[in-house]
Amino acid sequence: MFDAINAFIPYISGLWTLPWILIGFIITIVLGRWMGREKIDKIMKKIGLIILYFFVPVLIFRIFLNTPFGEDEINFSILVAAIIFLMYLVAYFYGKYVIKKQKMKGKTKDLFLKTMLTNQGRSSAFIGSMMLAITALRVYAAIFMALVGIALFAIIPFILSHLHKRQQKSKKTEQANPLPWFLRLYPWYLILFVVAGVLVQFLTGQSSSSLLGTEADTILRLYTAITIPAALYYVGAGIHPKDLKTSELRKLIGIDAAKDGEDHWNWVRKIFVLTVIITPAILVVIFGALFLFGLLSDVWFAVILVNAFLPITSTNMFLIPYGIDKKSTAHVVTWTTLVCIPIVVALIMFFGIYFG
Repeated sequence: MFDAINAFIPYISGLWTLPWILIGFIITIVLGRWMGREKIDKIMKKIGLIILYFFVPVLIFRIFLNTPFGEDEINFSILVAAIIFLMYLVAYFYGKYVIKKQKMKGKTKDLFLKTMLTNQGRSSAFIGSMMLAITALRVYAAIFMALVGIALFAIIPFILSHLHKRQQKSKKTEQANPLPWFLRLYPWYLILFVVAGVLVQFLTGQSSSSLLGTEADTILRLYTAITIPAALYYVGAGIHPKDLKTSELRKLIGIDAAKDGEDHWNWVRKIFVLTVIITPAILVVIFGALFLFGLLSDVWFAVILVNAFLPITSTNMFLIPYGIDKKSTAHVVTWTTLVCIPIVVALIMFFGIYFG
């Protein structure tokens, strides 16, 4: 049995995982006609939480357990923290620029800025998990994923909560932190697995195979290998065919004028430009130059480059209670996913061959 499992694992690992996006997309369309798309979306929302809580942390624990956490990993963690800060700083100043240019005032200005900042958050745990399929990138991709999780579910909600309370006339009638408890808990839960993996490796110096035994390690490898195709299936299942209409694309680009009540398309364009063009361009210029001058390793540059092009995370929809714009957030999540997935897949395929 264990020989069969070892033979099967490569087929749910590496570049073999990429088609699961398409599989999730097609199966969801078929099931949606039978069960209804709304019911499918509710089920997939629960599946997403299962992946976040029961699969991603165990995979990250296994990665850190099998890799000594040394000076390079600490330096990269500091660099990632600086990158995340830079990304949100870029979002803040770009948002201020748009507000000034379009002469936004009062509540409109505050709503736009909060929506802009929130939607700089990237899909590191789902789409970004593809990087974990490439052995050379695993540890650094896991570090990026863990720190992005803290930013998304701890730091940004704290800032939004503070702004939200300040804008309310009666603070007593408002929730101090409307984010669901399971998402407030998640970054610290994820970090717990990182710390556990690092400590066990540091204290014992053993790998998962020597610590657990060959058979138990095989089961663990199978369990964690399922994580990546499951996450990519989830991403594919979240793409709605109705969003692929040419009319919607024309509104995004600005060719067609938005109908009454669809002014949010202007905001969608601005956030889309920030996420897909401005932020990646800044990161590519800065870290591409460092890489060319030999100041950054190819592994670090690869992880930073892929993360630069990740689409906006769908979990931003949980932050609607903080007073961000719902329509704009929904549309930018959809369109950045549709545009960025091919870019990320192409990069993953290239780096898979490069580091292969």
